[in-house]
Amino acid sequence: MDLQLNNRLALVSGSTAGIGYAIAEALLKEGARVIVNGRGREAVDAAVARLGPGAIGFAGDLSLADVAEAVVREHPDIDILVNNLGIFEPRAFEDIPDEDWRRFFDVNVLSGARLSRLVLPGMKRRNWGRIIFISSESGVQIPAEMVHYGMTKSAQIAIARGIAESVAGTGITVNSVLPGPTRSRGVEDFVQALASDAGQTFEQFERAFFETVRPTSLIKRFATPEEVAALVTYVASPLASATTGAALRVDGGTVKSAF
Repeated sequence: MDLQLNNRLALVSGSTAGIGYAIAEALLKEGARVIVNGRGREAVDAAVARLGPGAIGFAGDLSLADVAEAVVREHPDIDILVNNLGIFEPRAFEDIPDEDWRRFFDVNVLSGARLSRLVLPGMKRRNWGRIIFISSESGVQIPAEMVHYGMTKSAQIAIARGIAESVAGTGITVNSVLPGPTRSRGVEDFVQALASDAGQTFEQFERAFFETVRPTSLIKRFATPEEVAALVTYVASPLASATTGAALRVDGGTVKSAF
């Protein structure tokens, strides 16, 4: 299927590894040009080299206002914005200090809201654009082990819907995509460490995780970044022009609802 993305310019925040990298790779395969972002120049250069033609590097922390403004000044014609930048950290609610609530909000929520605000004027001038927030099933089923993370993912869903309402009747769509537990680099490193501490293999830990922590999952495994990227790439395309204001799940059936 031709997703009609040839020469569209996309910015994928936090895209040197994991879900962000898989999204960048999928968009490139469909003919888009992709701004690959990470905080460090070395990681960005390595990702761009692996991705090949069409990949454009931009090193900087896009949770910072001046860095976000700089990338949009450098690339004023962004057609597709994928707000993937995010952090997670399991911690008991009573152990989450105020500074962590602020840090999670700044990185996971405000970074995407700010970038969306910066790219919208250009999208409105061209009457075409795609803004996609990479949220999570944790925004619907708030995890007890990281309430602050779940809060940010709920906020992303709300912001995406609100922006979509604000551009009603235009060629711009705004959606959130909700992955379930996914074998991204950060999750894999975290799980490998827990499995090692418990004297288990990754596969043994995975089975136990989906039996006890995420028992509602229907696929009973971690999704791959590529499975998430496939949905994001479609939503970014002109073929998805009737899909907007939606919270689209690629959660392996973890959210126990048909709606």
